[in-house]
Amino acid sequence: MKEIILLKEGEIALKGLNKRNFEDAFMRNLRHRLKGIGEFSFHCDQSMVYCEPADGVDMDDAVEMASKVFGAAALCRALVSEKDFGCISRDTLEHFAKELDRARTFKVAAKRADKNFPMKSPDICIELGHLILERFPHLTVDVKKPDVVINVEIRETNAYIHTGNRHAAGGIPVGTSGKGMLLLSGGIDSPVAAYMMAKRGVDISCIHFASPPYTSDRARLKVERLCEKLTPYIGDTAFYCVPFTKIQEALRDRVPSELFTIIMRRCMLKIAQKICEKKGLQALITGESVGQVASQTMGAIVCTDEAAHMPVFRPCIGMDKTEIVEISQRIGTFDISIEPYEDCCTVFSPKHPKTRPVLKEVLAAEEKGGFDELIEEAAENTELKVIKL
Repeated sequence: MKEIILLKEGEIALKGLNKRNFEDAFMRNLRHRLKGIGEFSFHCDQSMVYCEPADGVDMDDAVEMASKVFGAAALCRALVSEKDFGCISRDTLEHFAKELDRARTFKVAAKRADKNFPMKSPDICIELGHLILERFPHLTVDVKKPDVVINVEIRETNAYIHTGNRHAAGGIPVGTSGKGMLLLSGGIDSPVAAYMMAKRGVDISCIHFASPPYTSDRARLKVERLCEKLTPYIGDTAFYCVPFTKIQEALRDRVPSELFTIIMRRCMLKIAQKICEKKGLQALITGESVGQVASQTMGAIVCTDEAAHMPVFRPCIGMDKTEIVEISQRIGTFDISIEPYEDCCTVFSPKHPKTRPVLKEVLAAEEKGGFDELIEEAAENTELKVIKL
């Protein structure tokens, strides 16, 4: 008996005249994410994407990977049957025998998308339920909280039988909302920001700032591992690593210590923007949350953003730490983020950073420090590595 993955559109179904473009992007992303598992064919009909595997594919792995691809609200692993009640009942009793044998209660739910099918949905439920009770007399029907739900969907070409949907990633397909550059530290917040923006269809690249010998190779490898952990959600990722030591040493020597962090972040934005301009990226993304640390107060964010001439998205801006941690645990980045390898943000960090900086003072200190040449040099010497699924 043949199985298939059914992915039910969520927000894509509301896209009107652009719907087909979103569906094509979703199937393209699915094909790419699943290629390491095996061969699949795809088609879309009535807000449902059909993902059909070749022989020998591990369906457990395929379902798990497909559940992380943004674009579907729910998915299920379904048995393909002929549109004939005799075939549907036979396949149900054979394929789901183990689940029904272990259960104590069940119900049948039917959906007849093809109205030409001779039996109506209630009739399917009654007749199939009767056959199940005959075969498994220990079972009783429970329509509210059954142990097993046998779902029968009658669609255009086949009948599909499954035991229920599971949540999928939701959102819209990556690549349908432009391209952005994430400032990726080794902390908890920025990987969550990547996930949140990818969920809104943004194609994510990542930029990291390394300051050897003050930061170690392990710190950089930690960030690359975070990228690897994110790839099931955001896809293959361009990872830029900026040599940041000279700029941080110059900041230490040339600016007041209380303004060090603000001007450092302004330098980061300027470098990231230069790379965005060369690569055709349209926005910057950070993991900042208002008030979480001294550099993320409203005043500090205002002073930082003045250095940007493109949008700076902060998807975590109104979230508290508990919410951010919950998402990081769900997407699998938390355990890597808390490894004790410090990133460059902690290098020369002042004991008493200014929480209410004045933009005029920041600009004057930055101009006096003269960082333009160092910023240009850092951008030119940035290394690129593609992190693949």
